[in-house]
Amino acid sequence: MMTFAKALIENQPTLQWFAGELSGAPVHKSVTNTGQLAGFFQDKVSLAGIDPATVVYRVEWWEPVSPTVEGGLFWGSTIIEPGRVGNEYFMTRGHFHTIRNRAEYYCTVQGNGMLLLMDELRNIKVEIMSPGSLHYIPGGFAHRAVNTGDTALCFWACWPSDAGHDYETVASKGFSARVLSKNGKPVLVPEEAVTEA
Repeated sequence: MMTFAKALIENQPTLQWFAGELSGAPVHKSVTNTGQLAGFFQDKVSLAGIDPATVVYRVEWWEPVSPTVEGGLFWGSTIIEPGRVGNEYFMTRGHFHTIRNRAEYYCTVQGNGMLLLMDELRNIKVEIMSPGSLHYIPGGFAHRAVNTGDTALCFWACWPSDAGHDYETVASKGFSARVLSKNGKPVLVPEEAVTEA
């Protein structure tokens, strides 16, 4: 009994809430830089002028069960650095869930941004992300977070273990709108209205 209890304690993760950091249990980590996002930002000329190793966002997550397990939950954080490519703010790739009806929660702890939600008919809506904002992402919606502030945007997420990530659909078709800086303010601009600098 003592051995079992000790094993549970040793594998229990801890988190630094405001820093978006996980430790303790085996934690997955990924870093995405501008070089990996060449097809996602609209202004290719400005992107070419940025060091491809420039970090755009980092993700940490804990998988207490296998991704094939139905009914489990994963937990993780995303930190998007402040910055722009031309006049387009740093953002995540964005994705649908592979199992489309799987929902997700985001909770913002630091910074300011926008959460873009796009359904499969490419209808889009936006929610403002700020410290304390809680976001329910329904199944069937692609989601992308955008850092519109001058400091890092940090948020936690909880999603079903079997949801999966469909990045390919967004990579090939994009989102139907982008968040651009206009006169120093973030503005949601329909994709067809965006022109290269």
